[in-house]
Amino acid sequence: MEERRVIHEITPLMGKDVLYIADRHKKEFTYPIHNHEVFELNFVEHAAGVRRIVGDSSEVIGEYDLVLITSPDLEHVWEQHTCKSDDIREVTVQFDASIIESSIFERNPFISMRRMFSEARKGLAFPLSAIMKVYKEIDTLSTIKDSFYTLTQFVTILYELSKCHGARTLASSSYAKVAVEDDSRRILKVKNFIAKNYMDEMRLAQLADIAGMSPSAFSRFFKLHTGRNLSEYIIDIRLGYASRLLVDTSRSISEISFGCGFNNLSNFNRIFKRKKGCSPSEFRENYHKTRIVV
Repeated sequence: MEERRVIHEITPLMGKDVLYIADRHKKEFTYPIHNHEVFELNFVEHAAGVRRIVGDSSEVIGEYDLVLITSPDLEHVWEQHTCKSDDIREVTVQFDASIIESSIFERNPFISMRRMFSEARKGLAFPLSAIMKVYKEIDTLSTIKDSFYTLTQFVTILYELSKCHGARTLASSSYAKVAVEDDSRRILKVKNFIAKNYMDEMRLAQLADIAGMSPSAFSRFFKLHTGRNLSEYIIDIRLGYASRLLVDTSRSISEISFGCGFNNLSNFNRIFKRKKGCSPSEFRENYHKTRIVV
């Protein structure tokens, strides 16, 4: 199998530019999967049936979609799939990643935005309620003639999104190669251990011991703190690594399965299909179809 290549998009941002805004109406999505150095907020409307791929996340979107991506390595694409709309609108805003390195973004009013940018390294999809809250600002952004007011309106959009509830990350941490983070030192120790040893068998008692807790107490603590059962968390980490290997290598599915800690190929296939909506071989085939060699 040919090693896949992803288009590395060269941004139109030049010199001292702050924002690049593309506001367009079209009948279909044709741009191939890509990544880029700059941050991107992408809004799509009237595109129900389009498939959005961000890392190892693949979802069919509804009428409205809004995603923030802040990783230079995270590949993404919007594909036509089953969309029948003849008037798709897409507003793409690209902005320089160095903007958050500015000292002003270290100040208190921007804390929620910095947190959002960190989460968006895995791709961050916003709920409809958040989209509707900033719809007017996105709708008029490209019509503002004064660049200062364009920037202030865009920062307002980002701020409102950073305060919303219900935004969710798309790609898994292990696929996006994002360092594990957690507010709890006990949970962080366990997550780091899992990230380093995901290919090995792990038992609850072993992980509870790392956290310095009894197995039953740790199990409850982990679920309360992360919102997921320990076993499901481990499975998701393993699937993220497996998905990355399916995309980046020509290793056999069996080899990937056992190399990522699944001790039974049929079990791996069943779990993968339950979590990803397709078999590992279908995932690999579909993912390669979205790429071109450059």
